[in-house]
Amino acid sequence: RKKKIKRKQKVQKRFSKGTSIDKRPKEIETREEVGHWEMDSVVGAQGEGEKTLLVLTERKTRKEIIRLLNNHTSEEVVKALNRIERDLGEKRFRETFKSITVDNGTEFSDWEGMERSRRNKKRKRTKIYYCHAYRSCERGSNENANRLIRRHIPKGVNFDKKRQSEIKEIETWINNYPRAIFGGGSAAEMREKEGF
Repeated sequence: RKKKIKRKQKVQKRFSKGTSIDKRPKEIETREEVGHWEMDSVVGAQGEGEKTLLVLTERKTRKEIIRLLNNHTSEEVVKALNRIERDLGEKRFRETFKSITVDNGTEFSDWEGMERSRRNKKRKRTKIYYCHAYRSCERGSNENANRLIRRHIPKGVNFDKKRQSEIKEIETWINNYPRAIFGGGSAAEMREKEGF
């Protein structure tokens, strides 16, 4: 008689004190207001290279921001958000990024660092919400953007030789890509229409 082998089931859980998507206000769900984002990372060839991509997608306009990270860590994610805040300024960052919804990847484990302003440590710059484990459909706009990135950088490609200027070209292409959801309009046109 064969002995049954018990396999440990891998459980992915939300980071203890981070806020669940269950607590995200319903008006974010309806995409009526600009300033609510989804954030994900895209990794290169598994087991090769250090660099990854940080992908931010605005839920209403589908505007895309893509940053090349030196490695797949929570420190790098916080640094990338700090650079965006530095470029925009504190006030504009808060207006632009009212909320960001992320998955439970370890690179998004530092919810306090992501929420906290880079200069004014006591002030929040955004609100982070965590999706349920294995529910990528809760960040559907992000997933679509990742597919568009893969048209330029197929799976299995190492990002270590990529430069931010190349990534910026892909970002611009995605932001100008005609979308059926906007009747052939682009994210850039939607952004302009919203004065965003």
